[in-house]
Amino acid sequence: MMRRPVLSLHTRISLVLTGLAASLLLALAALWLHGARGGIHEEVEAATRVSVQWLQALTGELRSVPEAEQPTRLLAVLRPLGRIRANELEVQAADGRLLYRSPPPTYKAGRSVPEWFAALLAPQFEDRLLRFGELQLVLHPDASRSLVDAWDDLRAMAGWALAALALLFLATEQALDRALRPLGLVMQALDRTGRGRFDTRLPVFPAPELGRLSRAFNGMADRLAAAVDENVRLETEREVAEHMQARLEAERQQIARELHDELAQGITAVRALAGAIVQRSAEQPALHVPAQGIVAVTGEMQDGVRRILQHLQPVAGSGLAAGLQKLLAAWRLQHDTVELDSTLELGASPLPDATAQVVLRMAQEGLTNVARHAAASRVELIIRRHADSLDFRLTDNGVGPVPAELPAARHPGCGFGLRAMAERVAALGGEMAVGLPAGGGFCLNIRLPLAANREREEIA
Repeated sequence: MMRRPVLSLHTRISLVLTGLAASLLLALAALWLHGARGGIHEEVEAATRVSVQWLQALTGELRSVPEAEQPTRLLAVLRPLGRIRANELEVQAADGRLLYRSPPPTYKAGRSVPEWFAALLAPQFEDRLLRFGELQLVLHPDASRSLVDAWDDLRAMAGWALAALALLFLATEQALDRALRPLGLVMQALDRTGRGRFDTRLPVFPAPELGRLSRAFNGMADRLAAAVDENVRLETEREVAEHMQARLEAERQQIARELHDELAQGITAVRALAGAIVQRSAEQPALHVPAQGIVAVTGEMQDGVRRILQHLQPVAGSGLAAGLQKLLAAWRLQHDTVELDSTLELGASPLPDATAQVVLRMAQEGLTNVARHAAASRVELIIRRHADSLDFRLTDNGVGPVPAELPAARHPGCGFGLRAMAERVAALGGEMAVGLPAGGGFCLNIRLPLAANREREEIA
């Protein structure tokens, strides 16, 4: 189906003004037609009265002629005259025979007006009868020539009116085009701003209304540019902070591993040897007492190392709820156009530290992916703890990946973020699956075991 062409604003305004002018001209034409009808009636009526008076005078003069010669003399006078002004004259005998009829008019001969025009203007007249002896003179008032004159005048006026309307339309079109030309600059500025050119500014137009528009646009552009700069700065600072946090966590984990693998193992070995000496030197006080001291000191050293390792852990299980709430609050503040619904059921007892760390990282990475790639308007995060496992579900209504690119549950992760998630989950013996919800978007499902991770932490 073809679309109808859309007229420009100044063209539509020009058409409206031209239509109003045309309506005024039509009203004036109606008044003119009313006046022309009255004028034609008066003109023909006056001509008929003059014709009647002239015929009465003529027949009065001919009455002095012998009666037998009167018809012949009357016809001799009438034939050279032709038509009597705006009237057709017939002379009829006593038996009704037509003796004479005036010839057709010579003025604008052969021309006529449209029937609708004649119906509008032609007045109604009564025939006039005059008797002259046995003859009967009949005058038929004829307004046809007056109607032709009126038709010619109307055509001329219509031509001038159309020419005036055309000139009015063109003049209005040019005047509005000149007056609305700044709107083109406004549209170009809006297009450039929409394409990311936030440095676009409008000149201050001389017209007061357009001047206010340009000042309002420039103020909006300034605020938009400042907001974009602020968002870029915040995003840069956030990325730098995340990078530094990741480096710090890596360093802390490295230190924790070194303490656990090197120092803690050495202290454990020393304590084991001192314990063996204590068991075998009960009868040798010189060895027994120092060995007991070594056992006590190494025990204190083990407690100190354990406390240091706990401090080096990025997130403890008891602080997971607070960490998640802080993360969600910050994400909502940065992405206020996206609705984030969260359900956190973590239970009363603290989670294993490794599990808490993975859950927090899953939430961070998942929400970051949503903000960067999903173009979603709604996100739902559900973390629910069961007796021996913890379920993590993150769903959005965004564009989602192409089905062919969707990773299988057995090999989750189509990008670095998902790969890192899968590796973290696999390290805790958990399961991770991604998919496409029925209504569109993307869904991330993770299940982490709790009992095995708790035992692993207790052994460590």
